[in-house]
Amino acid sequence: MNKLLFIVFAAFSAACSDTPPLPADPQATPETRALYRNLFRIADEGVMFGHQDDALYGHDWKYEEGRSDVRECCGDYPAVFGWELGGLETGADRSIDDVPFAEIPRLLCAAYGRGAVNTVSWHPQNPESGASAWDGKTATAVSSILPGGANHAQFRLWLDRLAGFFVGLKSADGTCVPVLFRPFHEHTGNGFWWGKGNCTAEEYIALWRFTLEYLRDTKGVHNLLYVYSPDIVSSQDNYLEFWPGDAYVDILGLDAYDRSSWAIETNGLRLMRLLKHIAYLKNKPFAFTETGLENNTSQSKWWTEKLSKAIAGVPVAYVLVWRNKDTNHFFGPYPGCVSEEDFKTFVAGEQILLEKDIAGIYE
Repeated sequence: MNKLLFIVFAAFSAACSDTPPLPADPQATPETRALYRNLFRIADEGVMFGHQDDALYGHDWKYEEGRSDVRECCGDYPAVFGWELGGLETGADRSIDDVPFAEIPRLLCAAYGRGAVNTVSWHPQNPESGASAWDGKTATAVSSILPGGANHAQFRLWLDRLAGFFVGLKSADGTCVPVLFRPFHEHTGNGFWWGKGNCTAEEYIALWRFTLEYLRDTKGVHNLLYVYSPDIVSSQDNYLEFWPGDAYVDILGLDAYDRSSWAIETNGLRLMRLLKHIAYLKNKPFAFTETGLENNTSQSKWWTEKLSKAIAGVPVAYVLVWRNKDTNHFFGPYPGCVSEEDFKTFVAGEQILLEKDIAGIYE
């Protein structure tokens, strides 16, 4: 089926099937609910391609209006745009990636206006040490921000600032822009202060639930879908060890990068099949929420022979590759890269959806 026909197919499917479950927020805006419904259906048509910070900077440029490494390679923007809010919690005017917070809402809303999907990650600082999210030297940071903890009031202030950001995301006609919010990710590893070994499963679950309930019920944020995204896991039990509960998660995700010790074409496919199984049991869509090959200068067929195989035959809603920070740290395609022609082949196939292919996803 032609990629441009997916919305027609989705509408027909809606008339012929049971209504998918509501989001974790029963008061979610109409556009957020529509996006959620279409995430279930779009995966049967293809995989939306996403890129972190695509509109902000690229391999050899920064803050140039309208630019996109993806678009300059293949003629269209990615279907999914990734953004980062680390630093917002402290009241800083720039993110941990040195992006002005004033720019993110404007460009995020512009992506929505063109019909793209937006996903937001958050790397908040360690609430005890004040160091970065990667400071996992304490085992009490999570407990300190839970109700009754020494830093709970501080954490509520953090969430107040996040809530202000999210409710302020308005399109030209005043519509509140839907966002796939992916907090406290990669928690099955110990790389972050909220990760395994730095808190218990019970503490993590309490943190997730408090965050969702505070944003939804206390602050009235109703334009979010909540994405649960562990790091590489070994089994279903491992994936669900910190599961906050079916009523607290909208989308299942997974973060896993192609490395010499972890071949994405085989291991990635195995984990996407695992997510398919869990998503079926939970009746939720799923996505490959972070991936890529860092600084690829030699694998000219990485897109068609590596990433494509990792998602082949599996109903993945979207796959997002990490950012192109500069010439020393990049994961996505860019003009002149060794895999540029292969990327064009990758996105030209029926499997991969770009921005122009998902018109109507909020309808």
